[in-house]
Amino acid sequence: MYLDKILHEHRARIEVDTRNLNTLIDEASQCGFGREFAKRIRTDSTDRLAVIAEIKRKSPSKGVLNSGIVPSVLAQAYEAGGASCLSVLTDEDHFGGSVSDLQMARAAVQLPVLRKDFTVSEKDICDAKIMGADCVLLIVAALDRAELVSFHQLADELMLDVLVETHSEAELEMALAIGATLIGVNQRDLTTFAVDHDRAVRMAEMMPPNVIRVAESGVRDAQDAQRLRDAGYHAVLVGESLVTATDPASALESLRVSGG
Repeated sequence: MYLDKILHEHRARIEVDTRNLNTLIDEASQCGFGREFAKRIRTDSTDRLAVIAEIKRKSPSKGVLNSGIVPSVLAQAYEAGGASCLSVLTDEDHFGGSVSDLQMARAAVQLPVLRKDFTVSEKDICDAKIMGADCVLLIVAALDRAELVSFHQLADELMLDVLVETHSEAELEMALAIGATLIGVNQRDLTTFAVDHDRAVRMAEMMPPNVIRVAESGVRDAQDAQRLRDAGYHAVLVGESLVTATDPASALESLRVSGG
């Protein structure tokens, strides 16, 4: 499974990372307030579906999507199209991303930014804050309960929002049990890469009203977006259909459906 391979690589890098954690925490703590990721989604989703627009050059499932991305230019197009937040891949080996991609994108707009990467240690959370991210990703399938709790707590202390990503009902129960209030449902199977377009709709009913609901993967057009909005989602996280679009701003605007 590709997730296991990626996680093994990330954990191996952490094992040889000699930086002192307390020093990193001190440095991250000095960064102060960022842009409010969760609050922006909550505000923008009052009347229309919010869109978290992703900057991604390639993926393990689809290969190269858009190798010529200029992060600052694409971020500005997303902002013009009505994006609420950005998601920027920083994994280089498998997604072609980088820390500089995140920093260039964030500097070009006023939008909050999610560092989209595989968080496997407290140092990853500190790095996210230091590089300028406003939100960090915790994948339930990648972490045990103790890691989820401690990583979420550290992110809170560093004033980072946390998107907790789930792929099943059991994972959603875990996310709720640790007190997550910004929860993503990824509709892509991590083993087969197949997309289950019913997963997010099915799992929406399990989430209490205080949770900000984000649907991830498989959002191709306004019809997909409308179905998710009607199911009660506040936002969709969209990458492939936007980075491959001729006009990303128009493609994004079409996803900002109303109703629900």
